[in-house]
Amino acid sequence: MAGRARLSPVGAPTRGTTNPNRLRRVDRWLAHDPAVTRLLRRSPDPLVVDLGYGASPVTTVELLRHLRRVRTDVRVLGLELDPVRVAAALPAADPPWLDFHRGGFELAGARPVLVRAFNVLRQYAESEVEGAWKLVLDALPPEGLLVDGTCDEIGRLASWVAVGSTGPLSLTVSMRLAELDRPSTVAERLPKILIHRNVPGERVHSLLSTLDECWAAAAPHRAFGVRARWVSAVGMLRDRGWPLLGRPDRWRLGELSVPWESVAPR
Repeated sequence: MAGRARLSPVGAPTRGTTNPNRLRRVDRWLAHDPAVTRLLRRSPDPLVVDLGYGASPVTTVELLRHLRRVRTDVRVLGLELDPVRVAAALPAADPPWLDFHRGGFELAGARPVLVRAFNVLRQYAESEVEGAWKLVLDALPPEGLLVDGTCDEIGRLASWVAVGSTGPLSLTVSMRLAELDRPSTVAERLPKILIHRNVPGERVHSLLSTLDECWAAAAPHRAFGVRARWVSAVGMLRDRGWPLLGRPDRWRLGELSVPWESVAPR
């Protein structure tokens, strides 16, 4: 952050709840998504910010471990509004590769290429989301990415929006298949921009409803395992005309990505 003014933190404190491996689903995606890996590999300074990491730095440490598979010299900066949380995280720091500072949506004057903000905007009003996105994106280079998401307490249900300088790019949902009753269960963990849109007439409701129908139709495949059933269901979803992103091998992980315009609020 040399040469950049230290800014006053912007944002509201979060609950701070965190657990080891809680964010493994998004970390796994970050380490394999072509747009993210290309961004990190091409950057002259691969700095990543973990915004609002919570009461423990464990998920920030895990983020660095995952991203080092993409680029060994990646740096991760954890930001929290609460100075007590920052102080608690500092023993885990390993400058310059891993550090922790006080900061919010203004990113403490840092200029990363990638920001992960998980379970941060959940407490905000939907009307505040785009303003928060803009604050973050204003601190990123034009090619930078923000990943805004939500997950349950142990990381079995997760979803996130990838946001670039032109606006939202994609929605990804990721679920632990072993305990899955129906795919629309993930609706309770949609990002704030979508969580109130899971109602008839909205595109995200149509996506999840159709996915539930495909899941039910794929029930005969459960004899070959839950992954086979999920892969079959996602294939049916594609056959019904839903545009899917990414490679089919990601489906086996309980993961599904679609372009933003297919789920954008009406």
